[in-house]
Amino acid sequence: MGKKRVMLPAEELDLSTVKYEPEVIDAPHLTGLTFRLFVKILEAPLIGAAIISYMKKKNRMIEFLRSTVIPEPPMYKPEFPPQDPEPGTILLDEDGNPEDRVELALKCLPDYDSASSWNGDLSQFRYWKIRDYVYGYRSKLVTPSMVAERIITVIEEFNHKKPPAPLLVSFDAEEVRKQAAASTKRFEEGKPLSILDGIFMAIKDDIGCYPYIMKGATTWKDETNSNNEDAVCVSRLRSCGVIFVGKANMHELGMGTTGNNPNYGTTRNPHDPERYTGGSSSGPAAIVASGICSAALGTDGGGSVRIPSSLCGVVGLKTTYGRTDLRGSLCGSGTVEIIGPIASSVEDVTLVYAAILGSNPMDRNILKPSPPCLPNFPSIESLNAMGSLRLGKYTPWFNDVHSTDISDKCEDILNQLSKTHGCEVVEIVIPELHEMRTAHLVSIGSAMLNGLNPDCEDGKGTELNYDSRTSMAIFRSFTASDYVAAQCLRRRLMYHHMEIFKKVDVIVTPTTGMTAPKIPPSALKYGETDIQVTGYLMRFVIAANLLGFPAISVPIGYDKQGLPIGLQLMGRPWGEASILRLASVVEELCGSKKRPVSFYDVLKTS
Repeated sequence: MGKKRVMLPAEELDLSTVKYEPEVIDAPHLTGLTFRLFVKILEAPLIGAAIISYMKKKNRMIEFLRSTVIPEPPMYKPEFPPQDPEPGTILLDEDGNPEDRVELALKCLPDYDSASSWNGDLSQFRYWKIRDYVYGYRSKLVTPSMVAERIITVIEEFNHKKPPAPLLVSFDAEEVRKQAAASTKRFEEGKPLSILDGIFMAIKDDIGCYPYIMKGATTWKDETNSNNEDAVCVSRLRSCGVIFVGKANMHELGMGTTGNNPNYGTTRNPHDPERYTGGSSSGPAAIVASGICSAALGTDGGGSVRIPSSLCGVVGLKTTYGRTDLRGSLCGSGTVEIIGPIASSVEDVTLVYAAILGSNPMDRNILKPSPPCLPNFPSIESLNAMGSLRLGKYTPWFNDVHSTDISDKCEDILNQLSKTHGCEVVEIVIPELHEMRTAHLVSIGSAMLNGLNPDCEDGKGTELNYDSRTSMAIFRSFTASDYVAAQCLRRRLMYHHMEIFKKVDVIVTPTTGMTAPKIPPSALKYGETDIQVTGYLMRFVIAANLLGFPAISVPIGYDKQGLPIGLQLMGRPWGEASILRLASVVEELCGSKKRPVSFYDVLKTS
């Protein structure tokens, strides 16, 4: 008999027979000169192919992609069944002006007294909200230009650290001053463009933002890409008066989960500078967690918004696939990526999300999205919707973490949601998690390879970081049949999850399986490969990317080392309002936050 494995059709799978298998990854952890030598061997025609083939077999990828008969037809992009309107929500016009959507979002928020925040006790740490900035501007307590000078001082300080640990890879102080002066003038004239006018944001370096050229945090992408125009999402924010401080650091081309970047220097975690921020949106999460910017934009193809948000103790929203327009970003042709906001609070994420949402017209024709909406946070209907929420929990997966600090803290929040708000926790089973990881890797890897092939053929491949070159060697080993098999798995996994969403409203997990890992000093110059760490960081985030679901990471406390822990809420397609509402309640349950070691009060300096 051969090794062929035949899967039952997804609808015939008996979930009572599914047993959870802890993820075991068989791959070396390498840094420094040993890592460089390994990459050279990996790129050698014969021995490199043999090593990759061996690793793929050890990690069962060959079994899932080539030795298995998958009865489902391929799904090349997420396909969603029609969704019912979410209760207790207010509809937004995705074809309307971003300023109008932000104004409507502001009306959805709970009452908040910014005056008392300004006059309150600063001894207890908290992040300033966007509404605090606007109150300060309108009350003439501070101006955007004054805040800009404080931010410029901090950014320049970061740029001179030894070893380098920049938050931004592209920065122009005069450009920031020019934007801030225009905003200051609008406030002086009593004509701010929106609640976001004068709000400082950083943009990840794989998203277009004038006048900077996208580099994807490489050393060479600006040579092959001369476009310095705003991405669609950035243009929407600019029309609201947002001030852009520059292009934020990231894991090169998004091909990593730690944020390590030898090209410019590795951004450090604001809670512990000896630890990673998580990636690939390392700079956006760190600049928000440090208090320098109210919000930032990142991209999320494999947890790249949620992982660093969790590790840095801030909020990160991954929207439904197609909810935000990818035009003008390096990931515009992918099938798992989105552009999403990072901020210090659910409220601020909501305001930024309202500004940037709106599908690409081509995606809208295919995906047929439900109209975008936001929770009307204070309404009785919205509060009643909380009490009827069913929260799905796959316990053995939920508990498969590096430290029980994480699962215990997440479990405590679920208990509080049940006790305080009447939410029901429902035990679920999610089958074929190993297959899902493989399908995601093939899907995102093939898209990255397709986008980079022209540059690699032009000789730029050898200018990539060593960890990027490792990823590229693996991606090149995938065949056309591997890609089709991965898309067959995608349809199968979509069926499993949509069946789960008939029983629950939200799937709840830790965001990451570990808190911020330490940075090996030997990894700063040449990078590193540590697939075990990657596995822990990506353990719970992949379904939202492969299947296109919305998900949010909310900080819920700290481990015994004082490192942030995040809770992930994953909802039905187009269900951003439900997860934002639930995230706001979780945030309220968690209370005060711990001041990061690296924090700058740029609004109200002592």
